[in-house]
Amino acid sequence: MAGRVLSDASPLIGLARVDGLGWLNALFGVVWVPREVRDEVLSGRELPDEQKILAAFAQGGLRVCERTPAKPELPDLDEGEVACIRLALADTTPALLLMDELAGRAIAREQGLRVAGTAAVIGMARTQGLIPSARDVFARLHASDFRISTSVIAEILRRVNEG
Repeated sequence: MAGRVLSDASPLIGLARVDGLGWLNALFGVVWVPREVRDEVLSGRELPDEQKILAAFAQGGLRVCERTPAKPELPDLDEGEVACIRLALADTTPALLLMDELAGRAIAREQGLRVAGTAAVIGMARTQGLIPSARDVFARLHASDFRISTSVIAEILRRVNEG
């Protein structure tokens, strides 16, 4: 079992689009979000998913990590990915990163960190009985213009016996 669970922006946005932010709490308890990620997902530009994410913070399921370590240097990643990786590396217990972007995932794994993406969270929600069909959730997510590769979806559907 992971210690702290940290999330980058993309999983929060994707799960908000399918009303799945509550699954994070059922699966992991509190999910921590670096200040940099919070600022990205709560930009104040009235984006469609912003109110759902704001409600998850208000309910306490998402909590903010205000301070991010300054090291290691992680060029070529956005601020949210860097903050997630730095915080996970600073933890004394193994953390789990929720991150979708391939470059960030690759660097996190190179650093010895555990990583799961939006698709994996949907699979976990299905396995834990939080949703009746992962296939239906992936269809809703796809209809919202949120993209996950078909090979990743096929693998998750196979794992949850919907393939």
